[in-house]
Amino acid sequence: MRMRRKRQSVEAAELNITAFMNLMVILVPFLLITAVFSRMTVLELNLPALDGDASAEQEPVDLQLQLIVQDSYLALRDANLGLIQQIERTDDSRQWSRLRELLLELKTRFPEETGIALLLSPSVSYDMMIQLMDRVRSAEQVQLGTLERVELFPDISLGDAPDEQGGNA
Repeated sequence: MRMRRKRQSVEAAELNITAFMNLMVILVPFLLITAVFSRMTVLELNLPALDGDASAEQEPVDLQLQLIVQDSYLALRDANLGLIQQIERTDDSRQWSRLRELLLELKTRFPEETGIALLLSPSVSYDMMIQLMDRVRSAEQVQLGTLERVELFPDISLGDAPDEQGGNA
């Protein structure tokens, strides 16, 4: 006796990707939003040459301007070269005019430079921070009998000031 096998017809299975598409609709915007907040910081180190040859041509030093704001002073400095000038903090306009003169002088010497870092002590008020940002961004200057607004350093970054013991160096 022969056994008969029934032929089973195999139907093609249909994929249901609705749940996967719902997941992607939520996941993609979430990843795009969080990717903006994660940034990689690169630290550039300029190490001296191994041979120590002083006669080799040196590259021009880029200006990395910093304005350190402590309770008793404003210190304008370059991150590479050190302190440029320290201004005593007072309640009158002398500190602002001296800061304006220094920034205008630096802008004439380095016209292509647009960045400055404001390093603030924790006790600096929000109002003082806004005043500083306004004053380093642009200044008014008399040129040819007219008062013109000159752009100084519009690319401002904020940070914490170093301790007062190490901040003067």
